Amino acid sequence: MPSLENISSTTASGERSTGASLPIAILALAGFLIVTTEFLIIGLLPALARDLGMSISDAGLLVTLFAFTVMLFGPPLTALFSHLDRKRTFIVILLIFAASNALAALSTSVWVLAIARFIPALALPVFWGTASETASLLAGPRHAGKAVAQVYLGISAAMLLGIPLGTVFADAVGWRGAFWALAALSACMAALLALSMPRLAPTPKVALAQQARILRDPLFIMNLLLSILLFTAMFAAYTYLADMLERIAHIESARVGWWLMGFGAVGLIGNALGGRYVDRSPLGSTLIFTALLALGMSACVPLAGSLSGLIAMLAVWGIAHTALFPICQIRVMKAAPQAQALAGTLNVSAANAGIGLGSIIGGATIEHLGLEAIGYVAAALAAVAIVIAWQLWRGHLKT
Repeated sequence: MPSLENISSTTASGERSTGASLPIAILALAGFLIVTTEFLIIGLLPALARDLGMSISDAGLLVTLFAFTVMLFGPPLTALFSHLDRKRTFIVILLIFAASNALAALSTSVWVLAIARFIPALALPVFWGTASETASLLAGPRHAGKAVAQVYLGISAAMLLGIPLGTVFADAVGWRGAFWALAALSACMAALLALSMPRLAPTPKVALAQQARILRDPLFIMNLLLSILLFTAMFAAYTYLADMLERIAHIESARVGWWLMGFGAVGLIGNALGGRYVDRSPLGSTLIFTALLALGMSACVPLAGSLSGLIAMLAVWGIAHTALFPICQIRVMKAAPQAQALAGTLNVSAANAGIGLGSIIGGATIEHLGLEAIGYVAAALAAVAIVIAWQLWRGHLKT
């Protein structure tokens, strides 16, 4: 089996290693399972709340707990463990998910369930930061963005298939059965990683303080803030997309799920495009897809009465939305080449901060301006992101 050092040496010229495809595909499968574990609970909340005797709003705090745990603990934990053997790290993370999902299935109180959600939330950002760096190194510098996009294909696939099908499965077997299934799949994925992934040479241990020096770099901080703003814009509208389809476009509630799956399906195109163009220009691709995002979000409401127009703008929105996932990740990582794992995890934390802020801003917009205004507010946030990205791009061109 090739080591990471061997693969890196063969990719020094920028050519993709022939041994990189299988490990990257395995990481994408693991990412699919991890994202399904993270977000499937959204579809389980009503049944979960009934069985554990709590309100739906209190049950929803389990989602908040996961997101803010990722945001707060991800960077220091990734910096602490980034020097460890990558293969073993991935296997341990999947075993943690298996054990946590089993604990969730056995939960008899909200406190036990909260612990079962808190523990994997600690491991998730370590996975994404390390997996992004690993895929980048395996593929070589010329194909780093494409490789990270392939790993992030697990997110798109989870949104398209894992979460909807998992919800249907939970309806048939109960929410505990869904967690048991996730536990079994996590254990199987750990075994697959153990059998099929090459041993990857660990990187030299770098002190946390030394890695944290990237936080003194104004360019890196601006790229990180840009990610927060972008995810805030993305999720200010996307969080309430189902409500927009039902109340504004007058889609039957029974069919909204299919529309959301269609949104996720076109997102697969965005994932591929984002991974292709971010290698050419991280900031240039950010500008293009953020502009498309603003167009799609703002045009959906005025075109809600036209089926063809609505479908077209949802396609534009879905492509741009999903493209920005790998674009943001690789852009931030390239801004800190000396600490890519930490940079990748900081971007995951930034994304979670943006998701939380976007949901809050979207909710406040609905309350004060109405649901019809949400696309415009989200597009305005995207416009601010375009200004920042443009300034960063101009500065980059001058250097």
